[in-house]
Amino acid sequence: MDEFLARLRNFDIRIRKAVNSQMRGSFRSIFKGTGLEFSDLRTYQYGDDVRAIDWNVSSKGHGTFVKVFREEKDQTVFFVVDVSASQQVGPRHRDKLMATKEVCGVLAMSAIREASHVGLYCFSEKKERYIKPGNGLKTGYQLIMSLFKLQPESSRTSIADALLFTLNALKRRSVVILLSDFIDLNYEHNLKALAKKHDLVVIHLYDQREVNLPRLGIIPVHDTESGRTVWVNTSSISFRNGLHDTFRQNQIRLERLCKQYNANYLALDSQEDFVPKLVELFRVRK
Repeated sequence: MDEFLARLRNFDIRIRKAVNSQMRGSFRSIFKGTGLEFSDLRTYQYGDDVRAIDWNVSSKGHGTFVKVFREEKDQTVFFVVDVSASQQVGPRHRDKLMATKEVCGVLAMSAIREASHVGLYCFSEKKERYIKPGNGLKTGYQLIMSLFKLQPESSRTSIADALLFTLNALKRRSVVILLSDFIDLNYEHNLKALAKKHDLVVIHLYDQREVNLPRLGIIPVHDTESGRTVWVNTSSISFRNGLHDTFRQNQIRLERLCKQYNANYLALDSQEDFVPKLVELFRVRK
């Protein structure tokens, strides 16, 4: 646990240095929601946006009034984390799940420092862990400890159910950060609904063995979610091309879906240094 926290602090420091030096900004750019709450009414002035006019009040004949909004300062950042068996692909020292935990931990620490409420939902095909949004360092470290110690009970995946749970759990507009390898089907409808209601950030984790499998000849491949083992010829050109094309098609479809509904999309190789890509994500959101 100490080693895990040390890694998080190291990533956190590196990201903050990069963000501050490159953009003169801070982590607020990723956690700043677009949510506004009604504050007051005032008389219309030249140059005001006509879409802000309150027609119900103005129709009473006492003048034209516009609504005044203020930014919601009490922002909620909610992490939805895939902990199914397909996330356990990769080297033993750092599989996709470990990379997911590190990214989630860094962003959670950063959100807490920006006085955000932070919550967590870990899922497989069912609810594995739920931490109700709260603020303060205690909540932040509870979240990180839960991530580190979590041993999933189920190996299968249901992204659709996880998104539905999030839709029901969050009543106010929030920043939702979804971390998964997206090896699942029929979740698109719920993803659209979540993107419409909340400020959605999609982080797509993958391993190179899912894109470019090493040439190892005919080998047994075990599916940890279904429990099935099949023999495949990893030296076959058609097999290798099919594996790569399937991954790219899924990635392109997910990226287009996010773009269509104004959600941020970020693809991360579980073995790469994720700091530069997170910095770029901050720049895009800013």
